[in-house]
Amino acid sequence: MTNSEHSKEFASRKVLALVRERGIVRPRDISALGLSPTHLQRLYEQGRIDRSGRGIYIASEAELSFRATLAEAAIRAPRGVVCLISALEFHGLTTQLPDRVWMALPTGARHPKSDWPPIRCVTMSGVTYELGVETHRIDGVEVPVFSAVKTVVDCFRFRNRVGLDVAMEAIRDFRRYGKGTMSEIWDTAVACRVSCSMKPYLEALA
Repeated sequence: MTNSEHSKEFASRKVLALVRERGIVRPRDISALGLSPTHLQRLYEQGRIDRSGRGIYIASEAELSFRATLAEAAIRAPRGVVCLISALEFHGLTTQLPDRVWMALPTGARHPKSDWPPIRCVTMSGVTYELGVETHRIDGVEVPVFSAVKTVVDCFRFRNRVGLDVAMEAIRDFRRYGKGTMSEIWDTAVACRVSCSMKPYLEALA
């Protein structure tokens, strides 16, 4: 093996180790390490890693978490925040099994075109988009997810899309599992200007 071939193999092994460590890797992750993204394509062609979509590579033997689709959606929609039913599932506040990833985008943002994972977007602006954003590391990817309290409030705000039954289940589970206080729910509802519509439901639960 020539020095050049040895160097390429060493770099490929380094890239392969990174993919196995992180679970999901993009070409820019490789470039940030001073390595050529072409190693990803080469490893894919060799069958040593898989590709779940354009620009997204995963280890062939990787057992990605059930939340892996959230990580992939975050890559597809860099300005998106996991919201509504997907965020409820993340926080353990629903029995629903979403068939797509729900993401909030700021007004004017381009909606991602993605065959996988399927993504459903809602538009938010101002405080409704900025409030309650948490960042969670999922399979090596930083994924923005709305907090439990913000998600419950959003479900009432978008109850025509997710269903009132889903919103009511969410707030009941929010209380049952001690995810926060009703005062936090009310304060968030006021900040998001949805307190008037939520008030009758909150009073019914009091």
